[in-house]
Amino acid sequence: MQAHVILDKDYIISDVDPRLYGGFAEHLGRHIYEGIYEPDHPTADEHGFRRDVIEMVRELNMPVMRYPGGNFVSGYNWEDGIGPLDQRPRRLDLAWKTLEPNTFGTNEFVDWCRAVNSQPMIAVNLGTRGPEEARNIVEYCNHPKGSAWSDLRRKHGWEEPHGVKLWCLGNELDGPWQMGHKSATEYGRVACEAAKLMKWTDPSIQLVACGSSGRGMPTFGAWELEVLDHTYDQIDYLSIHSYYGNRDGDTANYLSKPDDMGEFIEEVVACCDAAGARRKSRKRIMLSFDEWNVWFHSHDATKPEPWSEAPHLLEDRYTMEDALCVGGMLISLINHCDRVKIGCLAQVVNVIAPIMTEEGGRAWRQSIFYPFAQASNLGRGTALRALTTSPLYDCKDRKGVPYLKLAAVLGPEGDAVTLFCLNRNLTEPMEMTVDLRAFEGLELKSWTALRHDDLLASNSADAPQTVAPAAMTGARVDGGQLTALLPAASWNVLQLAK
Repeated sequence: MQAHVILDKDYIISDVDPRLYGGFAEHLGRHIYEGIYEPDHPTADEHGFRRDVIEMVRELNMPVMRYPGGNFVSGYNWEDGIGPLDQRPRRLDLAWKTLEPNTFGTNEFVDWCRAVNSQPMIAVNLGTRGPEEARNIVEYCNHPKGSAWSDLRRKHGWEEPHGVKLWCLGNELDGPWQMGHKSATEYGRVACEAAKLMKWTDPSIQLVACGSSGRGMPTFGAWELEVLDHTYDQIDYLSIHSYYGNRDGDTANYLSKPDDMGEFIEEVVACCDAAGARRKSRKRIMLSFDEWNVWFHSHDATKPEPWSEAPHLLEDRYTMEDALCVGGMLISLINHCDRVKIGCLAQVVNVIAPIMTEEGGRAWRQSIFYPFAQASNLGRGTALRALTTSPLYDCKDRKGVPYLKLAAVLGPEGDAVTLFCLNRNLTEPMEMTVDLRAFEGLELKSWTALRHDDLLASNSADAPQTVAPAAMTGARVDGGQLTALLPAASWNVLQLAK
């Protein structure tokens, strides 16, 4: 099986915004407590943050981190998570039927973001609350001093403003499962007014409005157009969410899902541009794909006792097959980076996450950790529009799926190219040739492949390297052409430089 790729430095999609490789931390299950915050853990620092987790998150190199939800934020009183720990109330979280102790809140989150070299992206509650509470938290976080909320922050021990520049106007409010579920008109009006007050408080911030919760929502499309009709002049980004899974065990169909992700992006872009054309506006709304991942393993898990604290929830144990799907999703994001400027892998620790922990014990990297870390660290620069010719296959949900899915990124200095390649053929290797004549002097510096003979293989605390990238040999660059034999069912990263 053969595939051919043509690259040219003038065939450009866009610069890759580093925020494309962001993360998401929600008050859900063991993400916060026993995940990033465990004061009694042997590695805990002076803030109670697990140092072992901090080091792994740094490896993921996530420039932005969304918080505190997710469904959780639609019933969250942000004031509960500030001030002396012994004075913070314990609340029932209706989103996940758990008990929230509030010992970790906004200030702790900002400190943790600094520890992992990330910038905070904070969502405000527009479910059970509204514009007043939204502008108050902006004042608390960003105003220097001399006002009630900014001086309260200083009293709490954070003298300097946090300078949070990115804010989400609620979460998935088109969904009936959401606390404070709204129609598009209801949400559009409250989002517009919250946006006005928030930007009047700090004109330097950027705002993300809620798009549809998913492509399959019955209001998809109509929701976007109505919300944008109210908020177009106030916002900078529209959110987009998508999760995929393989509950029926159809691997070929599963690995086609990243192509669905790309079509979803294009449809939402069309809605944004239609709203702009209607206003005769030159402004372009960009996308924030601030929830994406594989999520299905935990759907049949036993539910914990209601109102328990930090229960085991949504703890998917990811396989080799899942890593391939995540790799494909990363390729889709890179290839749409002209309009997707922010991305948040949901989530980061324990809850549908690349990192898992034991209470008081070990932390380890799941299979999906590796494609994300490689894309985040090596996929910075300018995305190239690769012309790819590949054999095709048909599956249950889609016809004409290319076996080769590829993204190419030209490095910031213009003298290196990184190829992210997914071979979706489950049984045959693929001979890939890449025409590099436009890049004089490039040589292959490294090639790693993530693969395993058992597509259901996974990592654990006892076997943390079962699924991990391995160095490959045998590829060559000759006469301006790269040739590499990509193993069957593999995620490959090839780095070329002068």
